[in-house]
Amino acid sequence: MRRPRTGAGRRSVPPVVLALRRLPSPRLTGLGAGLFATVSMFLLGCLDRVLFDGSPVVYGLLFLPVSALTALWVRDADLVTAPISVPIAFAVGVVPIAGGTSGLGGRVMAVVTALAVHAGWLYGGTLVAGLIASVRKVRLMGRRQRTTAAAARAGQR
Repeated sequence: MRRPRTGAGRRSVPPVVLALRRLPSPRLTGLGAGLFATVSMFLLGCLDRVLFDGSPVVYGLLFLPVSALTALWVRDADLVTAPISVPIAFAVGVVPIAGGTSGLGGRVMAVVTALAVHAGWLYGGTLVAGLIASVRKVRLMGRRQRTTAAAARAGQR
């Protein structure tokens, strides 16, 4: 079922889309998106440690929306940085929940073990960020192609 067209061949926009467009949509640089993800995951890891005694499931579930937001909020020019920065953020945020014995060696071994054991969450969040960044890049390339084609048609007239 098609929506009725309004104006010059445009479709009416559903109210949900209009509401989502009113939400803030920051555009972070690649470094800013990486810092956002890293600081967010570290704070969420600390919060998870305090409230849920370092539950890896809670941490993993919190990692997925941070990955999505990072990929959504990064600038178009820096899209490639989103799937690169979220695994780094996961590793930094896992430090508070990893536990381990006292001493640097024990803590490093606990972080490495936590990264290995919870790799599914790491891969899932990276996949989320990669898919969102890829879809945004394909849409950007399509927009550029349409703009170039419209400019070429206007130049022929």
